[in-house]
Amino acid sequence: MEDRIQLGHGSGGIMTKELLDELIFEAFSNPYLDKKHDGSVVKLNGKMAISTDSFVVSPIFFKGGNIGDLAINGTVNDVAMCGAIPKFLTLSFIIEEGLLMEDFKRIIQSIKQAAALCKVEIITGDTKVVERGKGDKIFINTTGFGPMHSKADISIDRIKEGDKIIINGNIAQHGIAIMSQREGLTFESEIESDTTHLHELVEDLLDAFGEKIKLFRDPTRGGVASVLSEISGETSLGITLKENKLPIDKQVKAVCELLGLDPLYVANEGLFLAIVDPEIESAVLTLLRSKSKGKNSQTIGEFTKDHPHKVVMNSVIGGKRIVTPLLGEQLPRIC
Repeated sequence: MEDRIQLGHGSGGIMTKELLDELIFEAFSNPYLDKKHDGSVVKLNGKMAISTDSFVVSPIFFKGGNIGDLAINGTVNDVAMCGAIPKFLTLSFIIEEGLLMEDFKRIIQSIKQAAALCKVEIITGDTKVVERGKGDKIFINTTGFGPMHSKADISIDRIKEGDKIIINGNIAQHGIAIMSQREGLTFESEIESDTTHLHELVEDLLDAFGEKIKLFRDPTRGGVASVLSEISGETSLGITLKENKLPIDKQVKAVCELLGLDPLYVANEGLFLAIVDPEIESAVLTLLRSKSKGKNSQTIGEFTKDHPHKVVMNSVIGGKRIVTPLLGEQLPRIC
């Protein structure tokens, strides 16, 4: 094969067949994909969740991951946030002419490994090549789907006054990892993206607590602040946050201060917010903290009638401030 992607790899001819057969079909071989049809037929019973996403991160390789495993983890997590168990994925590439074939192979292998860890199968997809200068190395589009968990009743309409907001780990890791690499910043200890799959942790929570889990959301673009602002805006309630309960790595916090960034608005890829009935708060934290992906879990706030549609932060110095949604783009091309 050539050492770089060429326009011919997207022509539909011999070069396309070589790219698909030698890289994609070989890496993701399964009974669905091996038919090499325009789609796949699968059997699913009852309700299922479907989520689609596109990934345009720059740089495409970063500390802790790359655009490939980010795409798999991100899509799997979106399905899980619906209260479903991810089973199948579609996978499409838009590749810029000139991308190193070795880089594409690295991405393919990362996708393969991430899909295996997530226990999902890639069952159909597409590959297009655009002219040099008409893209940015590679974009990835995915669609994930799977059956709903039998105990899930995930709906924003079920949130009530007093419900607790729990986060499963440290905020702002992903965005700062991308920013530090993009800007060539170096630190004593490397800050890595927190990209990972979370569906198994979500499934554990639903197994244990069922409908007492009101809502899941992953605070990716726009961070925790934007997600909570969106949720409060869609209910008749407000949210009170406790600044001293926000889990954040000391080094990440220091970099945010150095760059003038509010960590509440920085993207995450390995976190979810769980809105839970107050009576299970302690048990949820105990379960989460017993898992590696939840060891830094904290209750960061609760829902209140005091200030409808607003998120208000109680600061460490005793003051209060309104937390608004992100206006514009704080960190471009992070997921």
